[in-house]
Amino acid sequence: MSTDDVPGRPVPERPVTVRRVPPALRPALDDERLARAAWSRLVEPGDAAAAALVAEVGAALALEAVVTGRGPRRWRTRLEDTDPLADLARARAVGGRLVVPGDDEWPAGLDDLAHHGGPERPLGAPLALWVRGPAHLAGAVRRSAAVVGSRASTAYGEHVTSEIAAGLAERGFTVVSGGASGVDAVAHRAALAVGGTSVAVLAGGVDRPYPAGNAALLGRLAREGALVSEVPCGADHTRWRFLERNRLIAAATLGTVVVEAAWRSGALSTAERAERLLRPVGAVPGPVTSAASAGCHRLLRERGAVCVTCADDVAELLGPVGTAPAPAPADAQRRPFDGLGPEELRVAESLPRRSAASTERIAKAAGLEVAAVHALLGRLELAGTAVRHGAGWRLGTPTPPR
Repeated sequence: MSTDDVPGRPVPERPVTVRRVPPALRPALDDERLARAAWSRLVEPGDAAAAALVAEVGAALALEAVVTGRGPRRWRTRLEDTDPLADLARARAVGGRLVVPGDDEWPAGLDDLAHHGGPERPLGAPLALWVRGPAHLAGAVRRSAAVVGSRASTAYGEHVTSEIAAGLAERGFTVVSGGASGVDAVAHRAALAVGGTSVAVLAGGVDRPYPAGNAALLGRLAREGALVSEVPCGADHTRWRFLERNRLIAAATLGTVVVEAAWRSGALSTAERAERLLRPVGAVPGPVTSAASAGCHRLLRERGAVCVTCADDVAELLGPVGTAPAPAPADAQRRPFDGLGPEELRVAESLPRRSAASTERIAKAAGLEVAAVHALLGRLELAGTAVRHGAGWRLGTPTPPR
């Protein structure tokens, strides 16, 4: 890595090579928004050196440095093809807009990308976002969950994804995913199906639906939720950009849930970035014989992910510290002896269901003193667990604990 690539280091003073400024870039040299739009075309997502330089001196001054020949050469390879005004026009043509730091629509969580990840593997904050759709981005992701997983999802994975995503949307969470086939698509559809909000973070331009099979879904997200990218309209989807967009999904949300993922699934990179950003990570267990869940089991075993199986689990995981745990399912609350102490349970299990038994007989069956059983029967009677029947006692209908 050259000194120019060290995050946080301003462009060094050096003899300046005077270059011709491409006409399309001239307006951006005096306008921060246009300059950020230009940077989103000039550099690849996740370029930590570019992000650090822009944070240090501003987008316009940093762009001027590139135009005059300073900084890494890779920043100059696209100068002649960069036209921020044209990119803004393309975005407007499809109902898109540019969002930059300082805008009220900028997600605050993305700023963490500039401060986490470490000097060896900096994550790199995005320089700008291209957004298409009616959802106010910052408001939408303020209470949001990333739901990600394998493209080659199984029927089990799709069922669990649908249940979790729909349940989160019903609880007021925005469901954020990557717009891909499999788990991503199911998560988006489930959230929209219950009237919730969903956001897809794309690896290419917001005007280029990918994969083509999800064009209808992405079109609906553009009408009802939001499509987000850090590359301008017309930009291609590449493998590198898919990996880098995962850091945006991890940073913008409160936490990440991996529903189904194979051993080397790309969804695991979202979880890894969430860990580096100190966001909670949940993983859904699958059948131990399923290769499609091997990545989730790896997260649970090696990475300390939290086991989640339903929307209540995820809501608890992403809630503020000290939030009460989700209530137990209704069928789990109807067990008659729940909440009884050890000695109360021994007495309750010694009560006959039909004919009555004396206190002495109950004490013998429970292995307790008669005096203690007298007191315990009184408490069980108040709960309806024990009922007097003549001179003895029998089992009643206990009131389930609340």
